[in-house]
Order: sequence, then structure tokens, then C-alpha cells
Amino acid sequence: MRVLIVTDAWRPQVNGVVRTLERLKVDAQKLGVEIRFVTPADYSSTPLPGYPEIRLALTSPQAVSEAIEMHKPDALHIATEGPRGWMARHAALRMERPFTTCYHTRYPQYVAARYPVPPALTYGVLKYFHNAGVTTMVATEALRDELLKEGFRSCSLWSRGVDSDLFRPLADAPDNHPRPIFLCVSRLAIEKNLEEFLSLKLPGTKVMVGDGPDRARLEATYPDAIFTGALYGEALAAAYASADVFVFPSLTETFGNVLLESLACGTPVATFPTDGLVPSIIDAKVGIAHQDLRKAAIAALSIKRDTCRQFALHYSYEKATLQFIDNVKRACRHSLAQAA
Repeated sequence: MRVLIVTDAWRPQVNGVVRTLERLKVDAQKLGVEIRFVTPADYSSTPLPGYPEIRLALTSPQAVSEAIEMHKPDALHIATEGPRGWMARHAALRMERPFTTCYHTRYPQYVAARYPVPPALTYGVLKYFHNAGVTTMVATEALRDELLKEGFRSCSLWSRGVDSDLFRPLADAPDNHPRPIFLCVSRLAIEKNLEEFLSLKLPGTKVMVGDGPDRARLEATYPDAIFTGALYGEALAAAYASADVFVFPSLTETFGNVLLESLACGTPVATFPTDGLVPSIIDAKVGIAHQDLRKAAIAALSIKRDTCRQFALHYSYEKATLQFIDNVKRACRHSLAQAA
């Protein structure tokens, strides 16, 4: 089976969408499914003003349509609602080709954090986009229920996994800062609510890993925190493993891949009471959720690290990949049945 994924999120972006898609290709191949991509790298592009790591494609619906025809996929998946996503949607409808989509990002909340746009308006646009497909993939049951209430027609579960070989406890993890170490890993952007973490009065050291359009302002405003920039691979895993608590201030995540990465390294979580993966973390007692984020961070210090690791091991990439493949296969069967 060959699946073509059209995405606006791609390198040099560093986020959960890109990492999920790259890993999906690797694990799907092991299961006999070939994943191909149409990405910003296939076209000339220009940086998004104020967010240069996001590239806007300089292409046309016809070019995207030709790319779909060239790959001759058995299934088409549109991963994002950016320019390429809209062009692929247009092409698929014109060709009467069924497709699936995915809701990775809470755009109604993200847009409202930056501009005076009512969430209901953004939801309306997103429903128009996603309801043209056979089903919309979501990472949690809570998000599925939320979107169905908003008027999304069909939602299917596609959970996430973690590389537990890379993200693991380290006996010799770096210990270069006064303890306890409170860590946050995130894109440095206004919608991530990072000032709720950076403004906390905590003992020990606050470490902020990541980069983004808000970095210069945050570094100037919070000189008591250590800003490392973006970290990758073993360096990122070591940052998780060396921390005492992972603080997650975001209120708008659909899942939160960084939570699994931290827990796989044995580092407990402090967060606000939100959705995504957070309810499962609280139920498993590997994190603390509280409206007072400082109280959550201090309380999380008492959580056993081996319990955190065991929780994360339940989220395998293989399981997540099987969910994705099952979703696209069901979409293909549904379309055949409709045609008959």
C-alpha cells in the first residue's frame, strides 16, 4: 500500500507534527506500507513573516494536483490546513479522490491568542476544510469528543508514540545546575503560555529548551532562567533526564509529545488541568495538575521516576502507526462502499 501525505509542516520546523510524520514513514515501512510526502521542500517558498522557520509555498493547485497524480497513491492524507493542504483538498475533490485529514493544532485558540478573531469563526473554517474528507484523525478521545461537538463529521483516533531507546533515564545525566532543575521544552511562541513557567518563583534552576519568534523577548524578560536554544537527539534526551520536573504550561495542545519524551526519561510532569495527554498522566499519578503551576511543580518532585518511565512505555510508535494505517484503510473501504 502506498500513502501520500501532503503537509505544510516540515524541516526546518521542529515540532511534534514533523517528528510524528518522519517517524511514521520509518515504522510504516516495517509494516509493508510506503509513505511518500509532498512538502515545502518540493517547491520554492518564502518565510512566514515573524515566523521564519515556517515556509509558505510558492506553488499552485495545478502543481499539487500533478504531484498527487505522479505519486499514484492508494490513499491520500492531508496533514495540515496550510496552503499545500488547501490545494491538495481542492485537487482531491476535483479528482473525486477520497482523503483523510488530521487535527494536530488548536488553531482557534492559537489565532485568538494573537489576533481578535473569535474561535467560532476559526472552527467554521476548519470544519469546512476537514469535513470534506472521509475522517479527521485526532490524538485523544477527549479531542475527538470536543471536535464532534463543534460539528466535525467524523473523527478517528491516531495516538502518538515515543522513542524509548533515545528518551531514557541516564545514570550519568548532566548535573551542571543547582537543584532542583525545572525544565520546559517548547517552541518559543506566545501561544505556548511560557511566561507562566518562566515567571514562577522556584528553588534551584529553570531551564528553557527551544527556539522561536519570542525567544529574544523572553530571554530579556527572564534573565534568571537558562535558555539553551533548540536541542536534538542525545542532547535533548540528556536535558530531560537531568531535570527533576518537566513543567508544561501550554493550554492549547492536542496531545503534547514532549510529555511522553520527558516521562520516558523518568522525569515527572507539572501542568495546568488541561486535555490532550494530561488527564491520562494525572490518572497514572506520573504528574501533578493544578491551577497554581508552582504548587504542581513542587508537588511533582515527590513522584517516583521509574513509574514515569513505565507509563511512557505504553505509548509505542508501532501501535500509533497501526492506528494510522487502519484509519486510511477504513477510509478506502468506506469510499469503495459509497461508490458501489
